[in-house]
Parts: sequence; structure tokens; C-alpha cells
Amino acid sequence: MSSKNTNNFGGKAMITRAIKDSFLKLDPKVQVKNPVMFLVYISSILTSVLYVFALFGYKDAAPGFILGTAIILWFTVLFANFAEAIAEGRGKAQADALRASKKDVEAHKIESIATKEMSIAVPSTSLKKGDLVIVHAGEQIPADGEVIDGAASVDESAITGESAPVIRESGGDRSAVTGGTTVISDWIVIEVTSEAGESFLDKMIAMVEGASRKKTPNEIALEILLIALTVIFILVTASLYSYSDFSAKQAGIDNPISITSLVALLVCLAPTTIGALLSAIGIAGMSRLNQANVLAMSGRAIEAAGDVDILMLDKTGTITLGNRQAYAFIPVDGATEEEVADAAQLSSLADETPEGRSIVVLAKEKFGIRGRNLSELHMEFIPFTAKTRMSGVDFNGIEIRKGAAEAVKEYVLQNGAKYSKQCEEAVKAISNQGGTPLVVAKNYKILGVIHLKDIIKQGVKEKFADLRKMGIKTIMITGDNPLTAAAIAAEAGVDDFLAEATPEGKLEMIRDFQAKGHLVAMTGDGTNDAPALAQADVAVAMNTGTQAAKEAGNMVDLDSSPTKLIDIVRIGKQLLMTRGSLTTFSIANDLAKYFAIIPALFMGLYPGLSKLNIMGLHSAESAIFSAVIYNALIIVALIPLALKGVKYREVSATKLLTRNLWIYGVGGIITPFIAIKIIDVFITAIGFIR
Repeated sequence: MSSKNTNNFGGKAMITRAIKDSFLKLDPKVQVKNPVMFLVYISSILTSVLYVFALFGYKDAAPGFILGTAIILWFTVLFANFAEAIAEGRGKAQADALRASKKDVEAHKIESIATKEMSIAVPSTSLKKGDLVIVHAGEQIPADGEVIDGAASVDESAITGESAPVIRESGGDRSAVTGGTTVISDWIVIEVTSEAGESFLDKMIAMVEGASRKKTPNEIALEILLIALTVIFILVTASLYSYSDFSAKQAGIDNPISITSLVALLVCLAPTTIGALLSAIGIAGMSRLNQANVLAMSGRAIEAAGDVDILMLDKTGTITLGNRQAYAFIPVDGATEEEVADAAQLSSLADETPEGRSIVVLAKEKFGIRGRNLSELHMEFIPFTAKTRMSGVDFNGIEIRKGAAEAVKEYVLQNGAKYSKQCEEAVKAISNQGGTPLVVAKNYKILGVIHLKDIIKQGVKEKFADLRKMGIKTIMITGDNPLTAAAIAAEAGVDDFLAEATPEGKLEMIRDFQAKGHLVAMTGDGTNDAPALAQADVAVAMNTGTQAAKEAGNMVDLDSSPTKLIDIVRIGKQLLMTRGSLTTFSIANDLAKYFAIIPALFMGLYPGLSKLNIMGLHSAESAIFSAVIYNALIIVALIPLALKGVKYREVSATKLLTRNLWIYGVGGIITPFIAIKIIDVFITAIGFIR
């Protein structure tokens, strides 16, 4: 998915496919979708017909001139088709690779977790949403789903392009699995979350090959502008013919302006450069996003990313790794750290959450405390519930509990024990540092506090600083209390935060920013993020997140990295800049071609106009023919820029606009004068135009 091409055009196979598609796109049903290039298409047909008529004596222009003009116009259409086809080729190559990994496999369906040893082999295409399947090492995951039991190492290279395996396990934010990936160790039980033919892989294939791409509002608006300019130039060209015909009759001479010349003039004046590259720019933008391992569900989302100025980030699984880890054991009231670690580990032996497992590991690493023989100790484990907010273990007359500070406080007070000020201070200190405190009690006596710490993802702070340079405000949204949220926000380097956030609160905040004229982007991975993701202008769901989050977002980050949003914003801005820059260049070209061609075209009728022929073009025919050749070649020359995109610079919008106007505006005026003169000298020197 993330494979890189060594050049803008891709490999030999991609170029061959693009050349073939260039001819297939000559179908009128395809051409009519691009009004500007459809004009060139009609002009190519018209000049071809004029050439046939010229062979039978119809007097318009020299047959050689008409034929040469027709050929160049056909090449102009083919070059425009090639630009679009080469951009589409990247997506088709990615789709072919994905399609190769998508195959019907044997799935091992089970009735329940309790009966996972009694599986039934069924085709993966027969699986329905809600079915349970067990997948062992070496087997391909048959469908999209959520891990509900077990943990396994999964090879997701078919989807993400990354060869390193990832862990997928029940609980936490790493429970989502994608059909087509492969389990390489252990086993997992998954609950299927998509019907056959509607999997994430199916959606990826449809998007990357462009089948689902629609024109964005900005594209449509620009296309309307180009059509309006084209209509104006049609009227200008028609009036020039009428005016020259009238003037010729007044002077008693034949009209020196041929229909072929006026058709070629029309093509040169119309905004064909941007018209030819407009579709390729949009497709290439989506392709660059795909290469960054982000699946965009719409082109509108990519454009919106270029204008985003508010970024709301879900903390868990986005800014942090998502699984809180045991960081320290803090003893109180005379207990030792090892006593706290021992009691904490005993209460966590049956705790399959990432937090519980990390407590067991930390106790083992710090004090060498190993797992006990549970059967010999006759332990009765007390599971965590939302009501008690505690878990623990009872054995041999010993009662150990660990849980939220308020829950454990109430537990010990109800049993006649004390809850010390030292414990309250330890809990407060952990909260102030952005951690989560879990109080440990043994036989109703507080031993100490476990410090669970959210681990900030590597490189997040630096990336947020880059976002700030782009003028984007970052806001962390979390369900944590304000003290914890403030500490994590400071460590991560975000601009602001929303603590104790509810799904309704997130949604309200986004709507409030949007009402003030801001464009809001949000990343998230949980079901509770889905309403806000659906409301956001740019909604990036983590690939490891829940199915609800993926369906609500308009982008999916296959790498599940919040730092990826930097790339998304840069690609969005680059898409807008590329389109704007090439539009500026195209319009500037048209102005230059107008002043280069018109004097040479009318010199035969008005000799005084020769003074305006500042380039010293040989004749009206050489001027027209040189301009037509330039018009075709400039499309080819700009294809690499359309595919790669204009380089984005982290400077203000004003400086960026000024720079691009100088480069693409002034450059667009100067380039045609130089190129048309060189072509004129060449075709005159070889005797093509006399």
C-alpha cells in the first residue's frame, strides 16, 4: 500500500497501461465529462474533416498545414488523457496488489467462546455480521472483525505495507482486525463486523482505483470558471472571423484567416493546460494520501484538510498509546514498596486488561515476584464492575482489593478501617502528573497506590509544533479529570484540552467551532467518538479503532498514528496549491499566447500590426502551428508536477500566494514567448512552414 515509485510516471507496465487507456478515453462519452478538453476533441475532429475536404479541392488552408494542425490537436487530447491515465494507474496498481491479497479462505466458525474448540469449517464468503470465528497461527483472517478473546501477532503488510507484525487483542483499542491479514502466532476469536463484499479491503480497492472518486465542490467551481472562459474565447474567435471577413471584403481581397487557423487559435486561447491536468491533480492527491497509508473516502475530505485550522484529538489511542501501563508502586502508612507490589500482583493475576497485565509485569521486573500457583492457593478472584469500581482476590482468609481511590476509600471505611491523608496526597500527586491512581488495600488496610501512566506516543510533541506553524490549533479531548488532562496536554504539547468530555460535549464543541467559521479536523478510534467524527469536516479514524469509528470517519489511518494528520494536512494544502498554481500558469499562458499569435495572424490584413509582432514570428501559419505545438507539449511537461504536487512550505498564506504568483504567474507569461519563438525558428528552418 505504501510502496514508493522511483519516478512520477511509475514503471514500464504503468506507462504501457496509461498509453493504452489514453486511446480508450477517446470515447466521446468519456471526453464530454471534461468540457474544455471536449472542445479540443471536437476541434481535432473538425480539422481532420477539413483536411479530407482539402484533398477534394475545398479551399481553407494548405493541406499540409491542416493535417499538421489536426495531428497536434489529436496529440493534445491524447496527452490530456495520458495525464489522467497515469494518475489513475497508480491507484489501479495499488488496487491490483490489494485484490491479490483478497481471496476466499476457509473460516473456522464457532457458536461461542466457551465452544471455541468445536469449530466448523465454512467459506469466508458465507460469514455474516455477528458470526464468531477462531483464527490460529498461519491462517488468514477471513473477515473484518473485533477480537473478543485471545491475543495474537498479526501480519498486516497486505494492507499497510509495513512488514513488522502488530499485536491484536481483546480489550483496549487494538481489537480491530481486517480481513485479508494473517495471524502469525497464537490465536484469536473475532466477531465479524461486515458482510461479504462490504469489507474494509473491498472499500479500499474501490477507492484507490478511483471507482468511487467524485468531483469535489472546488473542482466543480473551477470547472465552471474554465467553461465560462472557454465560452468567452469561442465568442472572441467567432467575432475575429466575422471581423476579418468583413475587413477583407472592404479591401477587396480574400479572407486571409482560415477556419483551421481560427480553430487552432481557439484551442490555444482556451484554458487547455489546466483543463487537461485538473482531473490528474485530484487523482494524484488521493493517490499521495493512499501512499501515506491513509484511505480517503472522498476527495472533499482531502481538500478540507488543506483548509483545516482546528484539530481535535482524542487522547486515548491517539495521543497516548491507549493502554495505561503500571509505572510505580507508592507505599503509604509504613508499608514497603515490595508489599504493595506483591498485593497488586496477586489482585491482578486474573485481570486480562492491559493495565492488569502491566501490574503483574512491573512487580516481576522490580522485585522478581513471579506468578503463583493459583490452584494451590484456592484463590477467588473478584472481577471489576462499573458499580464497585474495584477488583481483587480472596484466599486463605486474606482479602485484597485494588481500584479507584474513592471506591477503595468507601470500602475500607465501611469495614472500620482508616483512609489516611498520606494516601490522599499520593493519589493527588499521581493525578497532577497526568497519571491514574489505583489504591491497593489488604485486609481493609491501605498499603499504597499504583501509578498507571498514559504513555505519550513518540514524536507527538514535535509534530504538534509543526501543526502550530501551519496555523492549526490542537485541542485534546479526553474523559480524564481536569488535573490529569492538563498534565498530559502539557507533556504532549497541545494548545488546549477538553476534560471529562462526553460524546455530546465533543459534538457540541465541533459545532461551535464550525458556527464561528472554522474547519475542524478530528481523529478518534472509539465508538464514543463516532458522533463527533461524523460532524467534523475532516474525520480520521484509526485503523485499530472500532468499526463504528471507521464508518463515521471520512478517512482511515492504516498506521493508527495521530502524527499522520500532519501528512494529511500537508497533502490537502499541496493539492489546493497545485491546482491554484497550475490554474495561474494556464491563464497566464493564454494571455501570452493571445499577444503572441494575434499580431502575426492579422499581419496579412493589417500590415501595421507587424510592429506588435515582437517575437518576429515567421508568418501567421508558423505562429499558429508553433502555438499549437507548445500547447500540446506544455501538458506533457507539467504532468510530473501535477502528479508530484507543488512543494508545500510552512510559511504564511500571503507569502505563499506572492511566491506562486511570481513563479507561476510571471513564469506562465514568459515561457510561451520563449518556447513559441524556438518552435517557430525550428519549423521554419526545417522547411515545414514556408
